[in-house]
Amino acid sequence: MNYFRRAKHNTPGLSDKGRTQVAGLTDRLRGGLARHSRTALVAVTTSALAGAGAFVLLHKAAPGDAGAQPTVVDAAPTVALSPRAVTGPLADALAERALIAADSASRALRPVATPSASPSPSASPSPSASPKPKPKPKPTVTKKPKPKPTVTKKPTPKPKPKPIVAPKPKPKPVAKPLWTIPLPGAQITSCFGPRWGTMHKGIDFAMPSGTPIHAVGAGTVVSAGWAYSGYGISVVVDHHNGYLSHYAHMSQDKVSVGQEVKAGDVLGLEGSTGDSTGPHLHFEIHAGMWNQVNPAPWLRDHGIPISGC
Repeated sequence: MNYFRRAKHNTPGLSDKGRTQVAGLTDRLRGGLARHSRTALVAVTTSALAGAGAFVLLHKAAPGDAGAQPTVVDAAPTVALSPRAVTGPLADALAERALIAADSASRALRPVATPSASPSPSASPSPSASPKPKPKPKPTVTKKPKPKPTVTKKPTPKPKPKPIVAPKPKPKPVAKPLWTIPLPGAQITSCFGPRWGTMHKGIDFAMPSGTPIHAVGAGTVVSAGWAYSGYGISVVVDHHNGYLSHYAHMSQDKVSVGQEVKAGDVLGLEGSTGDSTGPHLHFEIHAGMWNQVNPAPWLRDHGIPISGC
């Protein structure tokens, strides 16, 4: 077939060579398309056969036939191909596809365990899948309540009766002596009798000036102050038994006329008023006023011992 007309100015023979090259290229293009089509057809056919085989095996191992064994196919189906159909790198790809299909077919032939074929819990358990024994419940231990310790109450001891303590008798007030010395602790410096050519009609008791002077017995004050010449400040007490006591040369008197006194009451303070050579008490006893007697035996008769006279 002539596809080209020879040009007017072409060199003879060149157009024929070009037509030959174009024709060769066309033939090779057609042959390549045909080979690719055949290769694709073979691969599709092989995959279809492998899927059909797997479907048949699954259908035979359906759940309804629990005892049926799956049919084992010895080898995967193969498709014979002409050596002229596939050559070169395409042949290697086709062989790899055939191996994949054969592996898929062998996987499909393996027995498939379905959940429905497994024995129910009520059926007798198989040795391979024996249920685990349930753990035994631990026995409930009831704790015994601890007995409360018995507390023995100690009997409350009866209070001991307090001993009856007789009230101590109140000490009787010590009765003041009926008679006492007028200047306790004093030193006697002169006694009753003649002295310096005259009669000394009393006893002198010496103590520091200001020492309290006490009444020798109970009685009534009949004289107090500067009453008699030469005696200074003095006090006279009537004891209502025929005798009077006279206390002279005081620095101060503490009583007044008509006052009742007891033995030991303070009449005044020692001094040196009147005819006196120093602080002292001039003490006289009168058996009736101005009838002086010796005070020493009179004091002794009334329980007042003195020494030195």
